[in-house]
Amino acid sequence: MSTRLSSGGRLLNKGKQISFAFNGKQFQGFEGDTLASALLANDQMLVGRSFKYHRPRGIVASGAEEPNALVGLGMGSKFEPNQRATTTELFDGLNCTSQNHWPSLEFDIGAINNKMARFLPAGFYYKTFMAPRAAWKHLFEPIVRQSAGLGAAPKDRDADRYEHYYAFFDVVVIGGGVAGLQSALAAAKAGAKVLLMEQTAHWGGRAPVDGGSIDGAPVDDFIAAALAELKGMENVTLRTRMMGSGVYDHGYMLGYERLTDHTPDMAGPRHRLWRIRAKQIVTATGAIERPLSFAGNDIPGVMLAGALRDYVVNYGVSAGDRVVVVTNNDDAYRTALALKEHGLEVPVLLDARPEGAGALADEARAAGIRVENGKAIAKVQGGKRVTGVAICNQSGEGAVLEEIAADAVAMSGGWSPVVHLWSHCGGKLTWDDAQAHFRPDNSRPPLGADGQGFVKVAGAANGEFGLNAIMADATAVGIAAAEAAGITAATKLAAPAAESAAEANPAAVWLMPQGAGPALRMKAFLDYQNDVKVSDVMLAAQEGYESVEHTKRYTTLGMATDQGKLSNINGLATLAHSLNVDIPQVGTTTFRPPYTPISLGAIAGEARDEIFQPLRRTPIHDWHEEQGAFFEPVGHWRRPYCFPRKGETHAQAVSREINQTREALGLLDASTLGKIIVKGPDAGKFLDMLYTNMMSTLKPGKCRYGLMCNENGFLVDDGVVARIDEDTFLCHTTTGGADRIHGHMEDWLQCEWWDWKVYTANVTEEYAQIAVVGPKAREVLEKLGGMDVSKEGLKFMEWADGELAGIPVRAYRISFSGELSYEIAVPASLGRALWDKLLEAGAEFNVMPYGTEALHVMRAEKGFIMIGDETDGTVIPQDLNMQWAISKKKEDFLGKRAQMRTHMADPNRWKLVGLETLDGSVLPDGAYVPAGGTNANGQRNTQGRVTSTYHSPTLGKGIAMALVHNGPDRMGEVLEIPGTDGKTYKARICDPVFYDKDGEKQNV
Repeated sequence: MSTRLSSGGRLLNKGKQISFAFNGKQFQGFEGDTLASALLANDQMLVGRSFKYHRPRGIVASGAEEPNALVGLGMGSKFEPNQRATTTELFDGLNCTSQNHWPSLEFDIGAINNKMARFLPAGFYYKTFMAPRAAWKHLFEPIVRQSAGLGAAPKDRDADRYEHYYAFFDVVVIGGGVAGLQSALAAAKAGAKVLLMEQTAHWGGRAPVDGGSIDGAPVDDFIAAALAELKGMENVTLRTRMMGSGVYDHGYMLGYERLTDHTPDMAGPRHRLWRIRAKQIVTATGAIERPLSFAGNDIPGVMLAGALRDYVVNYGVSAGDRVVVVTNNDDAYRTALALKEHGLEVPVLLDARPEGAGALADEARAAGIRVENGKAIAKVQGGKRVTGVAICNQSGEGAVLEEIAADAVAMSGGWSPVVHLWSHCGGKLTWDDAQAHFRPDNSRPPLGADGQGFVKVAGAANGEFGLNAIMADATAVGIAAAEAAGITAATKLAAPAAESAAEANPAAVWLMPQGAGPALRMKAFLDYQNDVKVSDVMLAAQEGYESVEHTKRYTTLGMATDQGKLSNINGLATLAHSLNVDIPQVGTTTFRPPYTPISLGAIAGEARDEIFQPLRRTPIHDWHEEQGAFFEPVGHWRRPYCFPRKGETHAQAVSREINQTREALGLLDASTLGKIIVKGPDAGKFLDMLYTNMMSTLKPGKCRYGLMCNENGFLVDDGVVARIDEDTFLCHTTTGGADRIHGHMEDWLQCEWWDWKVYTANVTEEYAQIAVVGPKAREVLEKLGGMDVSKEGLKFMEWADGELAGIPVRAYRISFSGELSYEIAVPASLGRALWDKLLEAGAEFNVMPYGTEALHVMRAEKGFIMIGDETDGTVIPQDLNMQWAISKKKEDFLGKRAQMRTHMADPNRWKLVGLETLDGSVLPDGAYVPAGGTNANGQRNTQGRVTSTYHSPTLGKGIAMALVHNGPDRMGEVLEIPGTDGKTYKARICDPVFYDKDGEKQNV
């Protein structure tokens, strides 16, 4: 049976019919339909089953707040579960199935849970977990595991493509209703670069459905004119089908764009995740209508009044021929009038408020609609669809005054501003007692790094509901956003005059009737998907769950896929009433991104197959490949291990590279070293806590080597820190540690020192860095010309900006080889150009590149440690004889207290020493030094291990570094070290600095 109306359907193209399938049954719809409107048009009221009790569920909303109408969409490699029918645009060939039932939607065995509802109250799962282990393991666990989850997981590989997009704007406006359009116009006319996004396929929001006029013309005319003007502006980007997913620190936000969901055969990516930096963000996200709590409010056919109005006006669809409207506010009168206008019967409008309402109520009565004030629904009659309602007094306990036949119920419990995005980054809320909702507290906005607010709210999202107030607010917010972004408008856009019907304040009605007893409360639902009832929240309060967060988890209120968009406020009010406190005292649960679910594919973007974890390559990588470099993996990077020439072994190539570098000149591609900018007034204080030595005393233009420990005292990274200016430092990290250390910094900043004014950025890949090493290093740089690199002009452990061969560079006078050395940093795009010029200028010195193995050998010759070689997660700086790098002036740093624990300060720990074999051979890597006796496991005791071992061409023998028990006190002692080859090596303990102990070569 079709419920399509002859009138209505402003969004439809009735000239194009579309076929689709639901549970294997073929239906017809029109272009412009959503799956939800098309199902309603085919009188498919039952669309799913609830999670816990498997109760019949129908469509209740018309947008992203829909909790019931979730389907498995598509088949095979195109299958995706839990897709909202209300936001799924209809397309030809769409195939979907309902969820959470067996063997069928109409006959579901799981519905037996509904008969056992009194034995499955709130907290049932928690109490089950507390059962004796045997009972849990054998009786409850299989049942819970079988029942867990909603929808089926895809089994086939996703056939679609996804992508990320990076964008920068002065002002981002989220929401394409009249408030969003006006805010975008105001900001754009001021000169701001603006992005305006709308999550649906249509502009204008609810205004075309709700009616009213702007500048004396219908709102549709304003929408068309505003769009035409915005499309003609070069500084404006418009996007539909794009949701503001989340707002994060420093004006960073994510936008989720659905590109081809409505046309799945179209080429190109399916979804695009926008990574946006904005100076100002305006959320014009509107408001969500709340349901009312009464017995049977979850029966298919009970819908939000605004949603039912949407289906009638936008899609020409009726949810029923006889619709009872129940409300606590004036807006629902619009639904009654719209139904009447489209030829549908409204046998009664029940207004819980005892007094008559305003102009809309008068208009409804004039249209012949029976209006009953002070009345409520005692219960809805029906099972798989509405058959009628029982009416009672709102102030009573539910005594039935009258029963009315009906096939749909339109309910409205008032409207709640969509405050989610405002709250994501710390924006605070205030309770509006007159309108009975939480709204943004504009005196406490989300704060940026500069201490200023970077999120603003416009229109209904800001608690403004009259059309004239919305337009005035949106205009002011758009102008303010442009000014906060640093743009001063020569002329400011004036707010248009708008008119809409005046509305009386709603009544704070959360339960019908007011004195409903236990029988009615057990049948009045708050969270439709998770089957959380009014009685469940009351039970949670009775059992001591007074915190709203605890109640949420105990009852699962707001934990469904809609994340409480419909249920939360009613649940908060129920909890507050149970605790006998005001709603603001209960507070709200935490709003977290994403606003609505986004696909895992969009999160991954193009990271699949060979680029799932892409190999990182430096700007000079192609040159290395051309020279036949042998590469080794270092983290996600591929670095040249050595550059073997024809007929050379790798060992011979390494020796040649070392000898050339020690004797004249070598070049190392050091671009992979981590580079992290740490900036802000508290940057020095922050680095003092991260590093064991003092960084805040470092002067601009100077460098300092530092050690970094975790909170357990163990060494996790080392590197050179350069102070760029008073507020800016650049921290070098190990190649494999850049991402990890940046995450370590952010973890402490966001979780512990969140109020410190510090910003970090990982700029590793933005710069190429070339180490120019050897006795001829200074000569080759002077040959390029452009800056003073003399011993006096650029001293050891200093840096300077300048030019070499006309290329802007930053030169660091640091050394990891023990030779005269400069590390030259340039923008990544100029890395290859500088490399080529260095090769050309160094030809007379027989310049050659060297790889990571030569680097490792040379640093070992100098006794320099390597993170990951001399450290293994259990080593502290004192083990490496690096007490000199631990400040005695600082009160604290990460790991300090841990290093004071008894076993960490034990003088008998293994300590770093050098080892040299008596016969000049090379010790096996990782070999252990045995000691007498066995341990409790019957294993041989050990007294040390080899951490690094190489053949040194400089010294003509094998050298090694090792951690040995009391090693520094045992100089000259010979150790016997068994190798895996069956040979026992004899090695003498010696100083770990094998080459140029006084550093004369690096300081030349």
